[in-house]
Amino acid sequence: MRIALFGGSFDPVHIEHLRFAEAAQRELGLDRLFFIPSCRAPHKAFGPVASGEERLKLLQTACRSLNFAAADDIELKAGGTSYTFLTCRAYRERYPDAELFFLVGADMLENFFFWKGPEDILQNVTLVAAGRGKDDVYNIHERFRTRFGRDFLELSFTGEEVSSTDLRVALAFGNMEEAKKVLPTDVCVEIAKGEMYRYKNIEGALSLLTEGRKEHSERVARMACKRARSLAIPEAKALTASMLHDCGKYVQKDDPMLRNFPFPADVPAPVMHQFTGAYLAENVFHVTDEDVLNAIRYHTSGRENMSPLEKLIFLSDLLEEGRAFEGIDLLREAFWKDLDLCMFLSLRHQLAYLKSVGEPVYPLTQRAFDWMKAHGNYA
Repeated sequence: MRIALFGGSFDPVHIEHLRFAEAAQRELGLDRLFFIPSCRAPHKAFGPVASGEERLKLLQTACRSLNFAAADDIELKAGGTSYTFLTCRAYRERYPDAELFFLVGADMLENFFFWKGPEDILQNVTLVAAGRGKDDVYNIHERFRTRFGRDFLELSFTGEEVSSTDLRVALAFGNMEEAKKVLPTDVCVEIAKGEMYRYKNIEGALSLLTEGRKEHSERVARMACKRARSLAIPEAKALTASMLHDCGKYVQKDDPMLRNFPFPADVPAPVMHQFTGAYLAENVFHVTDEDVLNAIRYHTSGRENMSPLEKLIFLSDLLEEGRAFEGIDLLREAFWKDLDLCMFLSLRHQLAYLKSVGEPVYPLTQRAFDWMKAHGNYA
């Protein structure tokens, strides 16, 4: 019997997961394939967004179209951090005479050298890799053989790039047309039925935005959420702040929602919405996380000693893919490499621009720049 194990967060399962499974079955002559949702992946500090039960249910739904596949909750039952070497051991005990394979994408193959117990894994399974998007399977066969004394198999299949982060953001924004492009139909129906990946307490904030501003906020969320994990920021915090950062932009001063808001004096019109937005987030949409509220409160002006989340939202708002201004490519490059350097360069750019057009500088922005300059080693 030939059996493949396909582990991952599957948060949520999408069509490229299924295409990979079908290619493996076709090229390896598999009798069975098991999708194994992780409880918490070692490289994902804050774990999946959907619960294990929800992700398992979506996998079970997806497997209806694959008569050779099933979903296994072995890692969910184990709890805690999921380690592949333990799963492979368990499957070897369960199927002592089977030929076992473990599927990995090109994006994970390079990292395999740093997994916990890679030699242990290879004692029980044969690693099978496939490309994804623009990345073919990395040409590391010689390195792999030198390290492990055996090789991995390489499928001819190359999947299309699908960002699970972008998919979760689209679902949170109710952008089902975008989600349907990469979700199996039955899975999409199940997600809608179970209201998964929704932020129901703050969805109403999106109705305060124009369609163009909603699209901007979704782009901000995509950028922020992709960078959040490397900064040890939970995706839910980055997404909440992104969804709400402009919620005060079109709410008029005499709106009943702002009845008790103490409007601060001497605030330029383009800046005021950050303060009204934070007020609405707290008092209308019941956000209690002070870090999220401050990320909204200072996303336009900045301030001294900003938290990582505050910097993330400030910069994602400034640099999202819909923006275009001279020098933005340099700032975007810095965003992915060094957030503090990006913050310094962005504030410097902002101050220079305001000076060039004769606009006054809001004091918080000047103080933010002065703080970054004093606390960083910038030329």
